[in-house]
Amino acid sequence: MKIVVLGAGSWGTALAISASNNALARHQVTLWARDAGQAASLRAQRVNARYLPGIALPQALDVRTGPVDAVVAGQDLIVIATPMSGLRGLLSQLQTCSTPVAWLCKGFEAAGVQSFGLLAHEVRAQAAPDLIAGVLSGPSFALEVARGQPTALVAASEHASVRETLVGAFHSPTLRMYANDDITGVEVGGAVKNVLAIATGLCDGLGLGLNARAALITRGLAEMTRLGVALGARPDTFMGLSGLGDLVLTATGDLSRNRRVGLLLAQGRTLKQAVDSLGHVAEGVYCARTVVQRAALLGVDMPISQGVVALLDGQLKPDAAVAALMGREPTHEQL
Repeated sequence: MKIVVLGAGSWGTALAISASNNALARHQVTLWARDAGQAASLRAQRVNARYLPGIALPQALDVRTGPVDAVVAGQDLIVIATPMSGLRGLLSQLQTCSTPVAWLCKGFEAAGVQSFGLLAHEVRAQAAPDLIAGVLSGPSFALEVARGQPTALVAASEHASVRETLVGAFHSPTLRMYANDDITGVEVGGAVKNVLAIATGLCDGLGLGLNARAALITRGLAEMTRLGVALGARPDTFMGLSGLGDLVLTATGDLSRNRRVGLLLAQGRTLKQAVDSLGHVAEGVYCARTVVQRAALLGVDMPISQGVVALLDGQLKPDAAVAALMGREPTHEQL
């Protein structure tokens, strides 16, 4: 299969490495970098020193730059590996393409002139309504995928052909693929878990203990499920890899950028200091407000996410954010 990955950040590079290293499938994999200088460095050094230092690029992996339409021509699968902020632009360039397209980004698009805060498949419906497309999601740190450590992912799309193409492209001895037709549920899980990971990092940074962490993750899962169901998702999706699985990984894993933001805020860093220290995008910072806004429009209660937004906006200090959550009135446990 001929596969092109558009975006040479950590996740795009890791997935390109994984597919290229699959000796059984013998895929022809191309990694496209927007920046010509980065592409030249990748070709010369055979390593993505900024995002995945120490991980060698397979010799068979082709690195390219230049016009997108020339790179995607003749491919069997196009994978968009940009942050949410870059998705709409690339989809617009691919809108007449007949090749299956998938994206890796997790989050809601920032509200603006064209969007009131959309999930990726909703952006696709606006920017490229005729594309057959889907999402690749699930609990996955790019570094571990690049190293070939065991990982399980979900290929979600309303189109069976896209799900089958994604499974065929990336299923390997180290990467197990599951298909799912609930793209809304898979995308909500991938977006909201980033916000909840900030809250869990804050909890751990304040030294509140394992009991508090367990409570936060569990009630966060309930928030995630409520929003997903209100948007048309199936409740059972949130018990799977893209819901509970991704939430546990991102909320507790030391490689989680969103968790790291919460830890740094608990230490007294400003939001700018926390984000600048990462060197990578932490999607939870950018989509937290949109998550809460969409929930409010649907009448969905999301107190943990609301607390994260108040923290990020400087309306509450870390201790006050925790006190606000613990000070809520008693209620029945429910979604």
